[in-house]
Amino acid sequence: MADFDIFENITKFDTTTKTIHILVSLCDNLYQGIVPVSMSLGNGQNPSSNLYWGAGFGVKTYFKKSKSWTLLKTEKGSYPILERLVFKHKTKPFYIVADAYDGQHILKCTKDLLYSCSAQKRDTIHVQNKTLGIYGNAKMVAYIGHNGLMDFSLKDKFGNIDKKSRDCIVLACNSKPYFKDYFKTLKTNAFLWTTGLMCPEAYSLHDALDAYIAGKSKSEIHLEASKAYAKYQKCNLKAAKNLIVAN
Repeated sequence: MADFDIFENITKFDTTTKTIHILVSLCDNLYQGIVPVSMSLGNGQNPSSNLYWGAGFGVKTYFKKSKSWTLLKTEKGSYPILERLVFKHKTKPFYIVADAYDGQHILKCTKDLLYSCSAQKRDTIHVQNKTLGIYGNAKMVAYIGHNGLMDFSLKDKFGNIDKKSRDCIVLACNSKPYFKDYFKTLKTNAFLWTTGLMCPEAYSLHDALDAYIAGKSKSEIHLEASKAYAKYQKCNLKAAKNLIVAN
């Protein structure tokens, strides 16, 4: 079996651009401790129909329909990344790199998030004659999927190697209590995380990123994410604001 934790630490990229790197652990009925969904939505090896990727409110489908973003590139990733998308913002020098991780490898996806926040994992990709920073080189790293820390513990040692604070969003069930100690150690700037069970579809992340790119405050970003969640989950705004939190 390949050692997925062997990686480059590349630090040179085009600093005139800003990247938001979204790590998506595909929903997986078989390999994750979740309430089972339908076979197609919960097949963690098939991005095209997966709840968090190719389904109606998955990252791929939702961002492709967005008025804010243009899809530049779709490619097969390096396993366990099954597919990689690159979007460019229509008015700002921001890019999104979104990676769909095989749901069987949620552990790898979780560790990549923390390695990014610690700058232990930094890399680049080349798009339109530009070198974009990803993982720890990204302006923000976001995670969507099941909270694997509810099912397993990590033996890895994460330490912030360059002392920089990185922006992060974790939309997964009850993510704040499970990630807060890691983020405190890594000096991660958590923009959004959660306090209970939730459905981490793409709309809350999308609207939060629109506000983030517009330079809005953390409280305004929180409000936009909560409004989107309330709209699509058909719950009241107060409940959504208590579920998705900024502090």
